[in-house]
Amino acid sequence: MTDKEAVIAIIRALESASISYMVVGSLSSNVYGIPRSTQDADFVIELGNVSLAEFKKRLPDGLEIDPQMSFETVTCTHRYIVKLKGSHFKVELFLLSDDAHDRERFRRRLRRESLGQSIWLPTAEDVIITKLHWSKQGRRKKDIDDVLNVISVQRDRIDWPYVHRWCDEHGTRELLESVKASIPPIS
Repeated sequence: MTDKEAVIAIIRALESASISYMVVGSLSSNVYGIPRSTQDADFVIELGNVSLAEFKKRLPDGLEIDPQMSFETVTCTHRYIVKLKGSHFKVELFLLSDDAHDRERFRRRLRRESLGQSIWLPTAEDVIITKLHWSKQGRRKKDIDDVLNVISVQRDRIDWPYVHRWCDEHGTRELLESVKASIPPIS
């Protein structure tokens, strides 16, 4: 099973178990920006009344979920990890948190075409907001690069008042303005 096939298998398992989800992280920024390679895939999930066991039994051979939930320091949320056997590739399933923006971006998620099928993704604005927030938390350059790439590609299609509101809330407005200033104008 390839990395892409693993991600598609996770999506199918989530959907067949009626677990609400959205693909986040680099896979979502790849949809809106300039694609880059990654060694993992990130999802936000809302289990609701569905048990993790229900999801687990829908996973194909080759994917193995660690039943032990862990805490991830960059996102400050709890997660489950699904590993692709014989590979370093992993899928992180982050539980939807009580954070106001986490809830808002999940509510605003969109059904878009990616990976050869229709999947749930955050909006471009929510990718920018989240990546800036993660960068502030974890000091990760790749998140800043993703923000730069999404803004470079999306430019005038971005709802800037929405982005500014959340960046002000998260204390990342100065970081956003720095990224925006580094983007060359369209000639």
